[in-house]
Amino acid sequence: MRLSWLLFAILSAVCAALVGIFGKVGLQNIDSNTATAVRAIIMALFLLVVVAIEGNLHKIPTIISDKKNFLFIVLSGIAGATSWLFYFLALKTGKVTQVAPIDKLSVVLAAVIAIIFLGEKISFLNGVGIGLITVGVILAALH
Repeated sequence: MRLSWLLFAILSAVCAALVGIFGKVGLQNIDSNTATAVRAIIMALFLLVVVAIEGNLHKIPTIISDKKNFLFIVLSGIAGATSWLFYFLALKTGKVTQVAPIDKLSVVLAAVIAIIFLGEKISFLNGVGIGLITVGVILAALH
């Protein structure tokens, strides 16, 4: 049975929620940037194990040899790393209930950027959902 994109998206959201909770607890009395670096090392090792179990380690050189794709993978990695640095800095001093909703502005920004630069189309209902997320972010920011 093939899992749908929706199930994967829901699982992603659940795991992302746990990042905030575990991160907030783990950041007590430690430097957030160092904690983010340790987290990144753990993520890299975990993902290498997953790729090895799938039997796909041999595909890594193929990804690296494709200059354009590799550049965008690198840029994605840098964007992700800086996102997590800022997220953990925000969690260090803010509440998860404040930081996590505002972090979801990334959903709105990703949709807008995808429309502008990737030419993606959205339905009216998708637009309403994105608008509601925007309203939710604003309300979360206002406390």
